[in-house]
Amino acid sequence: MSEPKPPTPTPGDTYKGWLFKWTNYIKGYQRRWFVLSNGLLSYYRTQAEMGHTCRGTINLATANIAVEDSCNFVISNGGAQTYHLKANSEVERQRWITALELAKAKAVRMQAESDDSGDDCPAVPPTSGQGGGCRNSEVQSTLRTLNSKVEDLTTCNDLIVKHGSALQRSLSELEGIRVGGEMGEKIRQVTERATLFRITSNAMINACRDFLSLAQSHSKRWQKALQVERDQRIRLEETLEQLAKQHNHLERAFRGATVLPPSFSNPALGNKGGVPGKGDASDEDDDNEFFDAMEDPAEFITVPADPKYHRRSGSNVSGISNETGMDDQSVNFDELSLASNPESPQSLELEPVRQRRTRIPDKPNYYLNLWSIMKNCIGKELSKIPMPVNFNEPLSMLQRLSEDLEYYELLDKAAKCQSSLEQMCYVAAFTVSSYSTTVHRTGKPFNPLLGETFELDRLKECGYRSLCEQVSHHPPAAAHHAISEKGWTLRQEITLASKFRGKYLSIMPLGSIQCLFEKSNNHYSWKKVTTTVHNIIVGKLWIDQSGEIDVVNHKTGDRCHLKFAPYSYFSRDVPRKVTGVVTDKDGKAHYVLSGTWDEKMEFSRVMQSSKGENGTEGKQRTVYQTLKAKEIWKKNPLPEGAENMYYFSSLALTLNEPEEGVAPTDSRKRPDQRLMEDGRWDEANAEKQRLEEKQRTTRREREREAVKAVSPPEEGAHQDNYQALWFEKLDDSASGETLHVYKGGYWEAKEQGSWDMCADIF
Repeated sequence: MSEPKPPTPTPGDTYKGWLFKWTNYIKGYQRRWFVLSNGLLSYYRTQAEMGHTCRGTINLATANIAVEDSCNFVISNGGAQTYHLKANSEVERQRWITALELAKAKAVRMQAESDDSGDDCPAVPPTSGQGGGCRNSEVQSTLRTLNSKVEDLTTCNDLIVKHGSALQRSLSELEGIRVGGEMGEKIRQVTERATLFRITSNAMINACRDFLSLAQSHSKRWQKALQVERDQRIRLEETLEQLAKQHNHLERAFRGATVLPPSFSNPALGNKGGVPGKGDASDEDDDNEFFDAMEDPAEFITVPADPKYHRRSGSNVSGISNETGMDDQSVNFDELSLASNPESPQSLELEPVRQRRTRIPDKPNYYLNLWSIMKNCIGKELSKIPMPVNFNEPLSMLQRLSEDLEYYELLDKAAKCQSSLEQMCYVAAFTVSSYSTTVHRTGKPFNPLLGETFELDRLKECGYRSLCEQVSHHPPAAAHHAISEKGWTLRQEITLASKFRGKYLSIMPLGSIQCLFEKSNNHYSWKKVTTTVHNIIVGKLWIDQSGEIDVVNHKTGDRCHLKFAPYSYFSRDVPRKVTGVVTDKDGKAHYVLSGTWDEKMEFSRVMQSSKGENGTEGKQRTVYQTLKAKEIWKKNPLPEGAENMYYFSSLALTLNEPEEGVAPTDSRKRPDQRLMEDGRWDEANAEKQRLEEKQRTTRREREREAVKAVSPPEEGAHQDNYQALWFEKLDDSASGETLHVYKGGYWEAKEQGSWDMCADIF
């Protein structure tokens, strides 16, 4: 939602609002709350600080105000203080300039009057809340202003009396003229009204004179009371300022002892490499540093549909087909059938369901110098950088891929849908839901070893089971296959390309995700968006998802275009916003999706569409008339104490839980990962180095064997002939892509307890 429009400034008003103040070259402009009152411009970090901590004040009586461009302006008092400020728009900047000029003129006038009157100004030491001004003259200035206003009113009253008397004389002369009775009556009414006007004016002047007399008689008492209050306020401000500093130090010390990686939250890093910029940056917050992305204009606008579309009709409504002309009650048909479906796994399962763990050991706090490691990694591929476990979370990338099934219910509902377009909505919501677990997960998952596997068998509890295998090491690639009793199959092959850019880390997933539904033979495919980890060196880590996804139904030609808006500090949109439109093969829109990738998604049926106004870049935006939006997905709350457990979800807490009967290559049996989960990080680092060296030795031996098998070897040929154990590379005719597909045999081997074919990778 947009912020409320600030009022137009008028002389004497207190003007408040948000502006962006330049701090330094590291942080740039930061949002601050500015208050203009009594000729003083003060600013605070938040509105809550107004009661106790002022970050700076400048006296406008001696200040210069200069406009730099459409949104920027500068306030300076001759070199001691300079504020470089920026407004959200040119209109808002002009409001501030008008208010500042009016306040400056008033401050200069009051200062001149104070100098001319020769009033003594007590020597009060300037404070941050006073800005060095003389506050004791405010009451006298107010009284002088009131007296001046009353004198003006007296003058106006004299004029009213003078002109009123003249008016009455003229009316009396008119009354003496012989005219009809009706004219005389009119003249008498006018005379009475003029007399009443004069009486009212006299009463107003008398009231103002009484007020001035009363104010003058009590001015000394007011001055004394105000001085006492001012002294108390100064003492309170000083006390609160000391408390705020102590709180800030305690907060920094606490952050150094929390479960966040100490190298990421170390306050000392915020003080290194800082280049002072324009303005005073001594009071700025170094906890957060924002990465501003360009705000793209919205591609479409949604408006409520005409009420006629909400009425049920046996025939088409206004030319809209039965597919889209149905009322929105039909949208919930499948949801209701799912909610009341007696064939759910829980209703049929008579065996006791295994109790999964709900906690893991709390994350320990170990100090690590981040920059000493990162300074040699700029521009390199992340998978080729040796990283200690301090940057990791106790899960492998295979387990993170399996977390995509956190909201498997969406695919269960999709399998029940009769309409492929409605099914597309659930598949798109499932696509967005896979990112909800990443919002606080700043830890890096373990890179799987070649041949490492991970099974997630939830057949009894949830009706599905999945298998992941690391099928390539350079580049790292993982294959995933999940199948459900509800009639859907999910498969994906993901290769991660990542680059460290010094200030942020970009992770670009390459590869395809496919979902097949057995009943309808619908075949969907899509790709993932880019993940960006910000504030790698300085500030608190935060994660953003940005890019576009096209979910395509290769059987029907339906398509859903999803847009993940990048975070922008200056955007008024909801952070982490996602929008999407579901269209058929002819490009006609049927559903609109909106929400956020970390909270929830909603969908609404499109009843009519039309071309609307041009956007900021001249692109014509489409206007969709839609029915009332319905929630299609909502994020599950995190378990209690998640901040101490790497912000794991309830599913993530169970992924590394030891299980009997899994393959010897399963991630649960990886020793360095297990040691890290138990809090033994030094041993985990040593074990991690051992495993990586063992993997390199195995790869060299495999390459030597491949060279012997090929005689003579082809120049430039890749000699690592590793073959995945449970997956094989096939061409997909529907999507036209080549990916690793599950070839079977794993679950049969598990039932027989026969793992002789598995390599010793741990």
